[in-house]
Amino acid sequence: MSENGAAAAGYTATILLLGSGELGREFVISAKRLGARVIACDAYANAPAMQVADGCEVFSMLDGEALGAAIRKHRPDYVVPEVEAIRTEVLAEFEAAGTNVVPSARATVMTMNRDGIREVAAQELGLRTSRYRYAESLEEVQAAVAFTGLPCVIKPVMSSSGKGQSTVREDGAVEAAWDYAVANMRGDRRRVIVEEFIAFDYEITLLTIRAREGVTFCPPIGHRQERGDYQESWQPAAMSARALADAQDMARKVVDNLGGYGIFGVEFFVRGEEVIFSELSPRPHDTGMVTLISQDLTEFDLHARAVLGLPVPEVELLGPSASAVILADRAAEAFRFEGQGEALATAGGRIDLRIFAKPVTRPYRRMGVALARAGDTDTARRLAAEAAGKVRIVYG
Repeated sequence: MSENGAAAAGYTATILLLGSGELGREFVISAKRLGARVIACDAYANAPAMQVADGCEVFSMLDGEALGAAIRKHRPDYVVPEVEAIRTEVLAEFEAAGTNVVPSARATVMTMNRDGIREVAAQELGLRTSRYRYAESLEEVQAAVAFTGLPCVIKPVMSSSGKGQSTVREDGAVEAAWDYAVANMRGDRRRVIVEEFIAFDYEITLLTIRAREGVTFCPPIGHRQERGDYQESWQPAAMSARALADAQDMARKVVDNLGGYGIFGVEFFVRGEEVIFSELSPRPHDTGMVTLISQDLTEFDLHARAVLGLPVPEVELLGPSASAVILADRAAEAFRFEGQGEALATAGGRIDLRIFAKPVTRPYRRMGVALARAGDTDTARRLAAEAAGKVRIVYG
């Protein structure tokens, strides 16, 4: 236990959560059910996870001095990143001095930027990925496009939820894609990855849990994106036994290479029987929100167990399920929600909602999610979308 007296106060551990969005909120709930004390940190006050945590700190995760001060102040047993943009060298320093960084400081460094995890997958492990090059100027982007060919995808090496990502189909769109990537990248690195466009049949997230007793998997999750951001997800995603086995094999290799304990959201493109590694997040994944209704243990429960060193059993799928996002369409500080009752009364399956209680809206900002479980994934997807459409954000 940490030196802050958490154990004596009746807590099982102290967790410093770096990033306090909706995924962090659900993780806090799961961790507190297991007796943990959680301090939630983010760059703005009243973030979703702060509302359910034991304490909070407001600072930028890219402010190394503030990050170090928070770790020294709270002396956590576990530092749990929930966002990509973090001053990772500070985490590495504290880990070297004995602080437990989840899943590890190296994993955080490797996945903070897309170039890090891509090099691990493609170069160290030899996994199948798209053809790619990096670029730090418009001239380098143009050279990279000549290498990958058109169409291609241009995205910042550091961003989240698809921000700054463009599919380029003609030479005349390259400069605008570069400008868009730079404007939407996180951190202080003006660097993008240019990769060939994969004409995939579908894409999946394979939630992979690395616990002390070994590696286990959740059933694969299918998802659909718009503007590079997830709009709906469903579980289980239909895929062949061979493709699933290949995805699991690749996911196991990557998470074992990164080390540490926790849940990893490993993304793949699937084309026929061919499985192509895309990206990885060393934390709960947004598409995994569907597990709030689909599984006996959610991705947040599984993450908390693995982090705290508790046994992780095989996941029980409760039935075909889906999630659909509830989006804002403008920036506002004064707003309210209506239609929750109508949404929950949607007939044809089991329906649930999560409203994230974010303090402000922005265009396309995810403000909640509707969840549905039914007899098959197509029905669950329809019901989740129907329920999400009944929840209205009223401004002013």
